Amino acid sequence: MTVDDIDREAFAQDWTQWRRAHEARLTDPHGFLAITGLHWLSAEPERFGDAPGEWSATADGVTVTLDDTEELIVDGAPVRGTYRFAPIAERGSVNAKSGDAVIEVARRGGYDIIRPRHPEHPLRTSFHGISAYPPDPRWAVTGRYLPYREPRDVTVGSVVDGLRHVYQAPGMVEFTLAGYSLRLTAFNGPTPGSLHILFTDATSGLTTYQASRSLPVAAPGPDGTVTLDFNRAANLPCAYTEFATCPLPPPENRLPAAVEAGELIYQNDLWLDTYGTE
Repeated sequence: MTVDDIDREAFAQDWTQWRRAHEARLTDPHGFLAITGLHWLSAEPERFGDAPGEWSATADGVTVTLDDTEELIVDGAPVRGTYRFAPIAERGSVNAKSGDAVIEVARRGGYDIIRPRHPEHPLRTSFHGISAYPPDPRWAVTGRYLPYREPRDVTVGSVVDGLRHVYQAPGMVEFTLAGYSLRLTAFNGPTPGSLHILFTDATSGLTTYQASRSLPVAAPGPDGTVTLDFNRAANLPCAYTEFATCPLPPPENRLPAAVEAGELIYQNDLWLDTYGTE
């Protein structure tokens, strides 16, 4: 099948449905737009203005101490006084409820953090949607999945200075785009067998988000065939909030081509007042 054989109307409808679902996750009452702070925990108990209790962390896990007027709900049960969370795995998290807010307790780059999420946060309530390039079937390319004999741990940087993330890469994806023959490192996706690719390209920092975009890739076919639909290249949470710890792509995933597809730089008046321009 060639680009000319694709039903462009159906292609655009599928893309629109994907975008609606993607934005719905982003604008969830406790999604990334609702985060009001990124707090790095230490052994010294500390109180933060957007979360109840005093918080600390050691090798044994995160501890919160609540005063007599404070309460959290953890795993459906009320918590008062001092509560110790079990150690959290890297990139894992636990949510504790406080009224209509959620306090995310997580571990990122070897550090324990909390990120309160308040539905009324102005960054969420002022959100008006994400601009994107119009969908174009020519940016949906066929590639080939090249699995490693054994998955490899790949260390990448972060938008947070000095922070490092380690992701498991099961293989690479090989394809041709805009005249370039490319091989990109692929990480495990959210569902069994699926992949995701972190990348930048010649539009990064100009029309698209500078740090990285993420491309979801469905599980390869029996012969290793994959479809890379760059129309679904999505901004990472750090494109919207400074309270994210997003990974940067590995060096081989920096494309020389200008991928004029997918989501554009996000800007609205509140975002500009808070973070300025790229």
